[in-house]
This record gives sequence, C-alpha cells and structure tokens, in this order.
Amino acid sequence: MRRGITATALVATLALAATACGSDDESGGSKSSGELSGTVTWWDTSTVGSEDKVFKKIAEGFEKKHPKVDVKYVNVPFGEAQNKFKNAAQAGAGAPDVIRSEVAWTPEFADLGYLAPLDGTAALKDQGDFLEQAAASTKYKDKTYAVPQVIDSMGIFYNKKIFKEAGVEVPKNIADLKTVSKTIKDKTGKTGLYLRGDDAYWFLSFLYGEGGDLVDAESKTVTVNNPEGVKAFKTVKDLVDSGAAKTDATDGWENMQSSFKDGKVAMMINGPWAVADTLTGKEFTDKANLGISPVPAGTAGQGAPQGGHNLAVYAGSKNLDASYAFVEYMTSVETQAQTAGELNLLPTRTSAYAKQEAADSEIVQFFKPVVETAVERPWIPETGSLFAPLVTEYTKVLTGQTTPEKAASTTGDSYRKLLKGWK
Repeated sequence: MRRGITATALVATLALAATACGSDDESGGSKSSGELSGTVTWWDTSTVGSEDKVFKKIAEGFEKKHPKVDVKYVNVPFGEAQNKFKNAAQAGAGAPDVIRSEVAWTPEFADLGYLAPLDGTAALKDQGDFLEQAAASTKYKDKTYAVPQVIDSMGIFYNKKIFKEAGVEVPKNIADLKTVSKTIKDKTGKTGLYLRGDDAYWFLSFLYGEGGDLVDAESKTVTVNNPEGVKAFKTVKDLVDSGAAKTDATDGWENMQSSFKDGKVAMMINGPWAVADTLTGKEFTDKANLGISPVPAGTAGQGAPQGGHNLAVYAGSKNLDASYAFVEYMTSVETQAQTAGELNLLPTRTSAYAKQEAADSEIVQFFKPVVETAVERPWIPETGSLFAPLVTEYTKVLTGQTTPEKAASTTGDSYRKLLKGWK
C-alpha cells in the first residue's frame, strides 16, 4: 500500500482526464465482433519515478493484446486520488474506467454506489487463487467490487553501514529501539529513526503493537481512546522527546525518504512500496546496504498493519467489457510476477509466489510472512475517513501540541460523530 505520497507526483488534471474518461461517450467500446475496442482510462496512484514507469509499461502490454483498445494512463497523486474519484463520480463526469484503490477506499466507494460489481465478470478470473486476506478488502455486502493487485505491510528499513559503525543490532522491541538509537547518536552523530509525523498510517504499528485498534466493527464500538490507544500515543511521543526519533508535520514522505537515502538517519518504518525509491539513494548504490526487519514490537507484540491496493471499475464506465479485461490482465499471475521482480511488490495471487521473479526477490520473501500475520483494518465504508481526525491528533502529539490522553479522547469523540450509533 503506497500511502501518503506527496503532490509532487505527475498528475493529469480532472479536466484533461474527462476528455477521455469512462463516463464520456467517446470512450465507449464494443465486443459485438468478439474483439474488445474503445478507451479504458486508468488512474494509477503508484510512486512517480519508480513504480509508475513499470505500471505504465505493463498497461501498454494490454494494448498489444487488444490493438483496438486505447489505454489512457493517468498517474494521480495518492493523497489526492480518493477525493478526486468521489468528486468525479458524484458529478458523473471525469471519473476513470478503472482506479487503483487503496484497500480502505474500496468499501467506501462501493457503499456510495460508484463501483461496478465484479462477480461473474472477466475481472475475477481464477478468483480462488487470491490470498484470503487480500480478497477480504474487496467485498462489501456479499458482493465483490474490486480485484486485489498488491498486498503489503510494514517493516523497519535500516542502513547496515551505520549499524556496523555504531556496533548495534536491529531492534526487536521499542525498548531496543530507544537503546539502539542512543548508541547510534553517540557513536555516529546520526539520528536513529525517522518517524513520519504527517500520516496516521505510520501510527498503526504502534497502536496494534500495544494491543489497540481504531474500532471494533463487530460490536460497533470505538476503541482508539482505550488505554491501549493512549499508551501508543505515549510511545511515539517518547520516541521523539527522547531523541530516539525525529519527525515533522509536513512533507513527511519526501523528508523521510531523503533523510534515509542520504544517510542522515539510520532507520525508517516503511513498506515494500518504498523499496524501489529507496534504492535510488546514494547510501544504497550497493543494494546490499539496505536491511529490512519486522517493526519493533510493542508490549502486546508486533502489530504491522495490512495494506495494499485493489483495482476497481467505475459503475458509470461506458466500456465495461474492456475495463473488466484490463483489470484481469493487470492482476494476472504473469503481471503480478513481473511487478514482484521489478518493484519488489507482493502478489495477491498464491500461484504468483511460485514464479521465479517472486522467488528471487528477497524483499517479497521477507514481507510474505509479515503480511500473513499483519493486522487487518475494519473493512467498513468509513475506514478511509478514520485517518483524518487521527492524523490531526497524531501530529499534535508528536509536535507537543497536545497530550496522549487528550489526543486519544478527541479522536474517539470524532469517530463517534462519524460513526452514527456507535459506542
């Protein structure tokens, strides 16, 4: 799941996208002759400069298989895509035929009626081959509204040279993390950890590590303000206050990546979506210098969140047949093996892990067991909306503007306003 990428990414404006989008007459296609045709506009939300090049190249391969189909590739910054899609779908103009949806967006889009059900369509070829935990986020009210493209979780990325210079081992828990960071600072002058402070997804490993959660969907209860949530806020605050970690309130992705790639910090928490970009840094011209281990455990254990991306078809598409076929192609075993080999992204199909490209990727092999034990978020329509109030309080805690207790309480109150009738 590639989260929080800033708006520096290449993006076509909605006005431009609307000229070739699935809701316009000119994008209509036909299968009456047995051959797909027309236009399929795809909004990709992957990282510009690394992932986007590969996905664009793969999408062009679909055109070679179906010469009468024109794939309009549009890279939309991840942080903008959710609202842009909702605005375009609501307006009935400018929405793409296919969108790369973060897993939490899928039930929300489906609840709003913006996605086409995929059961019984070509998009769900070999449905039983998908990993159970990857397929979970594609369901809403007993229907399937997306196809899982990649699945991911988080780990701690570390600079092996800095660790060797400081004479430290990879931290296994939060106490270790503080000790290791202090030693790194004393021996090298470098900061131990860069803790991203402008995206609440980076808080989840600490929340889950303390045994907490945002909500309990089964009992319709808000839980973020439970003692476990307060403890998680205290943990991240202590990491910053103690000097074990540095953070910021803006441009978190860019600052985190540049600090780690330039060797200014020894560690960061990130996922497989960040590997390709990380390896472009001067510290990692020798790829072997990049180490990845499980996120340090909290008092309740390791709690890395499950993430990923799905491909969904807009309900208002004028070219559904070609869109279904495009989704099937982009989530096929062959395509997933290619992205595993070129981008170290984890497949969602069981059989793709047997392909050589996936088997040869150390990153894929490392994250596979991490994903299998990762903590799922609640797959409710409001899941994506839970992050806005959380990130506000998370940032305030890290920057000393509020206390952990107040942050947890305020977030819980915001959730109860959002989730009508929840305790």
